[in-house]
Amino acid sequence: MLSAFRRRFIPKIQFEQIRLGHRVRGKPPIFCRTIKERLDELNYKDELYTARIDIGFPSEKKPANILSARLEHLKKLKSDKQLEQLARNHKLEINLEEAKKEWLQTLGPKQKKQIADHYGNVIKPAEALEKPLVTYESNENSLWTLVLTNLDGHLTENDKEYVHWLVANIPSNSMEQGDTIVEYLHPFPLKGTGYHRYVFVLYKQNEKVSYDLQKVTLNSPLEDRTFYTRDWYQKYQDNITPVGLAFYQSDWDHTVKDYFHNVLNKKEPVYEYDFPPPYIRPQEWFPLRRPFNLYMDKYRDPKQINKEYLLRKLKNEDPFKRPPAPLRFPNAHPLPKEMPSWLKLHEKKIRLGWGRVNDV
Repeated sequence: MLSAFRRRFIPKIQFEQIRLGHRVRGKPPIFCRTIKERLDELNYKDELYTARIDIGFPSEKKPANILSARLEHLKKLKSDKQLEQLARNHKLEINLEEAKKEWLQTLGPKQKKQIADHYGNVIKPAEALEKPLVTYESNENSLWTLVLTNLDGHLTENDKEYVHWLVANIPSNSMEQGDTIVEYLHPFPLKGTGYHRYVFVLYKQNEKVSYDLQKVTLNSPLEDRTFYTRDWYQKYQDNITPVGLAFYQSDWDHTVKDYFHNVLNKKEPVYEYDFPPPYIRPQEWFPLRRPFNLYMDKYRDPKQINKEYLLRKLKNEDPFKRPPAPLRFPNAHPLPKEMPSWLKLHEKKIRLGWGRVNDV
């Protein structure tokens, strides 16, 4: 009898599905993937496209005793009381040229390579109208090639670049004596496209190279500046090796419009991003506790609303009269008593310059 009682009232429970008195949703933990497996799948990166290959000259190996010598030098400077006193009184003078030269010979190349991920400083097109002054250290009998490209600005092909400057067969560091194949063109990032990356790459030549590129002037069409660094380097990789890198970012300003209108004789293209429309729940007949005007404006065309505000603003404008002086205390002036409450709040916001009135 006791056994029959137990069989009757004890339910069958799946013990693997119970956790702290709550039923687990989904598959049991013994059949699910771990969080590490799921993150590895989400963050998977193909090494074929993400692995970095150093195609430049091998870095110079420093002797092992250099680090110990630097540590000894730092200890010596910290123990110098005279230098400490000058630093405390803000009288310590440092030769910045010598410090930069020492940095370039020690940590400079490595830090430049690492900082390339941050895309450089921001330079406006108006600040880069003239070709820059390029300097670098070189031997007397060496030959160089300098290339300046825009990685993000091609108008018709997303995977292509525009070459803004290309000078080949530069003897030593004399830029003026090199062969200018592509004349310098200042940056022209289009309006609405954000920041563009501009990269200087310095190549060292094994011998004099004749590049299979047509000469491009400032008045040449943009199609002649189409460039693809990867294909170009693969073609001449036996004769050139990248050794230097510099970069900056730039975004739109008024000089871009001048370039298209006065040089290319074209209309300036302007880009806009179409944001997905926000979700608006279906309209209700009797929305409770919602302002009447704001609720109805959600289902109207924003351009029509801005047009109404603009017409209201232009209604009080007169080209032959001064605009009326703004009210010192806007909401101190009474509104009609028969005006609805939602309209009163609407008028008060317009007087204070709050809300949509600022969009006009």
